[in-house]
Amino acid sequence: MQTYKNTDAYIKAQPKAVQGKLFEMREIVKGAAPKATEDIKYGMPTYVGNKNLVHFAAMKGRLGFYPAPSAITKFASELTKYSTSKGCIRFQYDAPLPKALITKIVKFRVAEDAV
Repeated sequence: MQTYKNTDAYIKAQPKAVQGKLFEMREIVKGAAPKATEDIKYGMPTYVGNKNLVHFAAMKGRLGFYPAPSAITKFASELTKYSTSKGCIRFQYDAPLPKALITKIVKFRVAEDAV
């Protein structure tokens, strides 16, 4: 697994074609969880409250967003047009990021983390 010093280093190590999406995801997450700290865990950008809130990662052909299985379940009806698994939502690079949905998911995770 590649190691990175911080999120800036992670993003700069990715292909130029996807860096914009990664910076955009970072800004969405930071806006929705302003008190979260930014770290690199599992080789990807991670936002931490009391525990890990969300992660994201550059994948081949898509951006992986990891908000925990509880968020996938909670927002299942809004995620039908995206590829998902137990803990991952996959956003295609050639489509706009759903900012409002990502914001809701991150805020849900912040509230869940506060319990």
